[in-house]
Amino acid sequence: MLFTHDTDVSLKTAAALVNTDGSDGDALTDQADLDQFVTRYEFSGSRTHDQRELQAVRELRPRLREVWGANEDQAVFITNTLLSVAAALPQLVKHDNWDWHLHATRPEAPLATRMAVEAAMAFTDIIRAGELDRLRICEADDCRDVVVDLSRNRSKRYCERSCGNRLNVAAYRERRSVS
Repeated sequence: MLFTHDTDVSLKTAAALVNTDGSDGDALTDQADLDQFVTRYEFSGSRTHDQRELQAVRELRPRLREVWGANEDQAVFITNTLLSVAAALPQLVKHDNWDWHLHATRPEAPLATRMAVEAAMAFTDIIRAGELDRLRICEADDCRDVVVDLSRNRSKRYCERSCGNRLNVAAYRERRSVS
């Protein structure tokens, strides 16, 4: 394990959130989409379930995307800004099925704020560990989704959309047609 469980989850969740505005179009268009995302990624805390909340989460995506491909100084600036705007104050908490982990916002903070801070806390761990290069853009030519490479050998090149499988099948077919 490279990072703590909550860092792994937060990095994967941040990538998933960014990728809701990805190569396949926008997957976060209405409240039902947001509800499904929040349930899938187990966000705790209060919700307003209104258009303002949806819009704030949608506006967070490009800010998080900036970290992928940023150099260290840029990533630090973005991360510090996310934490500062939220007035983050890290605390250990235990809730639901989760053991001790960090929250840096109140449960009553707006959903987009809690999402931003969880991502920023994970980015903090990545930066401090000198592992920023684990945040990548999918290498498929027709994809712009982001990738979190938590593999031991740093070999993950493609997003979760099956780009890697699609390109491997295409390369196999190309090899077969040549012979």
